[in-house]
Amino acid sequence: METEQTVKQEKPSLFGMIWSPSEQFDRIKQTPKIWVPLLLVTLLFTAGMALLAFSMDASYFDLGDLTEEEAGLFLIIGMITMIIVGVFTPIFTVLISTVIYLLICKIASSDVTFKQLFSMNTYILVISAIGLIINSIITALIGGNPDVFITSVAGLLNAGPGSVWNSFEVFAIWQTILTAIGLHRVAGLSKGVAWTIAVIFFVLGIIINLVMPAV
Repeated sequence: METEQTVKQEKPSLFGMIWSPSEQFDRIKQTPKIWVPLLLVTLLFTAGMALLAFSMDASYFDLGDLTEEEAGLFLIIGMITMIIVGVFTPIFTVLISTVIYLLICKIASSDVTFKQLFSMNTYILVISAIGLIINSIITALIGGNPDVFITSVAGLLNAGPGSVWNSFEVFAIWQTILTAIGLHRVAGLSKGVAWTIAVIFFVLGIIINLVMPAV
């Protein structure tokens, strides 16, 4: 009975990533959890995207000469699309990042498993979900461009979504730090290698954010 209670106590906590991430990573390495955390993160992302969608108006889409009825229909379609994106974004983000990290870890001779990395990335993503909800609420209350997070440097400087400053965002940096810690504690990579990987992917994210508006 005592052994069973100990195992239950060692299950990782999703919101424990906020105040005790190292402890959660150690638990993830021992008892990786996937489905419930992924469901919760998906629900949070969907809620955040829904809040963001309902804070928009037709002017956001630059609809030009469309009639009021056509603009309203376009807005509804855009809002529904954003909510759907909120459902699938966590799943694909976790899956793709896990595959990439697994390949890197295997090259580095780590014995980490796909399940451990998938669980690690799911738990880390809760930070992005929280950031999305907070920024969506702020945008709904005070207005602004939904593509520019208030918690980014771009939000402070009132820069556009294509600005490099949009990538320097509190929750994105927080997630990068957690990724480095996670790769070290869960995958067993050295601190130097773990931080190098995390920073490289952060820089790649900046490049993608700069290139996408031009595409």
